[in-house]
Amino acid sequence: MRKTRILLIAISVLVVTAIYLLPKVVVEDDSQLGTGAVAADSLTHLGAAHGTTSKEKAAAIKELRARYLSGPPTEKSAIFADSLASLYKSAGKFDSAAWFAEEAATFFGSAESFLKTADNYYEAYLFAIDPTKQKAMAGKAQAFYGKVLEQQPTNLDVKTKMAMTLLATAPPMQAIAKLREILDEHPEHELALYNLGMLSIQSGQYALAVERLEKLTSVNPQHVQGQLLLGVAYANTDQKAKARQQFEKVKKLDSDPAVQATADSYLKDLQ
Repeated sequence: MRKTRILLIAISVLVVTAIYLLPKVVVEDDSQLGTGAVAADSLTHLGAAHGTTSKEKAAAIKELRARYLSGPPTEKSAIFADSLASLYKSAGKFDSAAWFAEEAATFFGSAESFLKTADNYYEAYLFAIDPTKQKAMAGKAQAFYGKVLEQQPTNLDVKTKMAMTLLATAPPMQAIAKLREILDEHPEHELALYNLGMLSIQSGQYALAVERLEKLTSVNPQHVQGQLLLGVAYANTDQKAKARQQFEKVKKLDSDPAVQATADSYLKDLQ
């Protein structure tokens, strides 16, 4: 499986990139997990680019930052910080987005603000390449997901993302155990199914991936990421006909050019 092809759909399918950015693990019958390295530095560079930012967006960020920095912490400055978080996220600068979201959350203290902060740190974690930074971003995400769970203890998506961050900060088996706990109680939870399937592919356990992803796509046939990865799993278990059907299905489900190119690339390999 070529890393570049999965990365092609990162714009429209963010979490797919985690296959290559999370630590290498081995999952055997969901009961064993090999060790892996993950990890990070503290946020020391507000606004350091993860990619190119348009001139208009850069100007908006510059102006809003100036307004944020112009006065003492107030509700108004917290609103500026929240807006900056959204702008940085749309520019693909997830660590900066998380920093400003945290500034806003410190003032507002709501579950919504904590969740926004946690999700931004989670995205920064997924896209971090440096192990030290992975660990730092995962740790911050955990802290804010914990605050969300204090107010929303049954939020399964938050529990699932919290489990995934454990790959960076704890023995890897803890992450798998947490995901399995979620599925034991809620066997059709899509995000947990997806992440277990994704980790199985990432570790080369394709038969396990087929099992999890077939379940996911039966629960939600419109799950583009799951359908794509199921095709990858089929292709790597010598089920070429099924793989071909999956990639054709993906092309029908999502007309995004990057998704189309990714599916076409896999189909070409099956010829």
